[in-house]
Amino acid sequence: MSRTRRRETLWGWTFSAPALLLLTVFLLIPFLMAFGLAFTNQRLVPNPNMPTQFVGLRNFIRLLHDETFHRALLNNFVFAAVVVPVQTGFALLLALLINQRLKAINAFRTIYFSPVVTTMVVVAIIWTFLYNPGRGFINAFLNTISFGLLGPYNWLNDPKLALPAIMLLSIWQGVGFQMVIYLAGLQEIPSYLYEAAQIDGASKRQQFFYITLPQLRNTTIFVVIATTILAFKLFTQNWVMTRGGPQDATMTTIIHVYVQGFKQGRIGYASAITVVFFLIVLAISLLQRVILREERSV
Repeated sequence: MSRTRRRETLWGWTFSAPALLLLTVFLLIPFLMAFGLAFTNQRLVPNPNMPTQFVGLRNFIRLLHDETFHRALLNNFVFAAVVVPVQTGFALLLALLINQRLKAINAFRTIYFSPVVTTMVVVAIIWTFLYNPGRGFINAFLNTISFGLLGPYNWLNDPKLALPAIMLLSIWQGVGFQMVIYLAGLQEIPSYLYEAAQIDGASKRQQFFYITLPQLRNTTIFVVIATTILAFKLFTQNWVMTRGGPQDATMTTIIHVYVQGFKQGRIGYASAITVVFFLIVLAISLLQRVILREERSV
């Protein structure tokens, strides 16, 4: 290795060291500790009368019979199955709308993106007021446009409406993030493709389906996979608005981990849930790599 190459390698490791240190301290070490604790009966507060013991696969076997965990996983999958395609579709639509050379277009981009940079706790509290069955704006709006035929609905206390209500909030709050990614993808599409299509007489609809969508394939894969992973990490809005209720209708895996680990003090069992959750996220990430590899080989 030449002296220049060694110097570049040294500087590369030097600049990477702070990030690698943070990842090791706050990501790698906690996960290794959680993996080890998953095979124990560790409690949040040590008890001399109940010393920490190795229990093998008992925590994982318990997961097979934990109905709350099953409901939490189901809610995560349902949430992802609805939010991911709807949010992706709206994000693409908004990106197409703001990818225009119009006056004050930057103002619209700021408006659409502003919910993303707003703290989720604040968003959840505001939407809790909007969903209020007595004086909430949403019930008042539905009642007005239906001339009193619809509402009022107890959105967050009805097991059938609570999760859809949180889905609506999540789509509104997160669509701006995917919109920005799609906007970057749209701006990378060569303009000569559209010019050639116009010369050939292609309509706007044909240009969208035969130029825009194929060129956004990798962008769409990234958006879908990233949104799916975020869907499985759902916690803040559910905890602030419903605490996982009513009747576990909005319970998620992360809320279940929090309740078991910090509310009931079962660190060992919460760690086992975390390990299973990590494997789910890992499987999704591997799926992403496989799809992207197939895309590159085409």
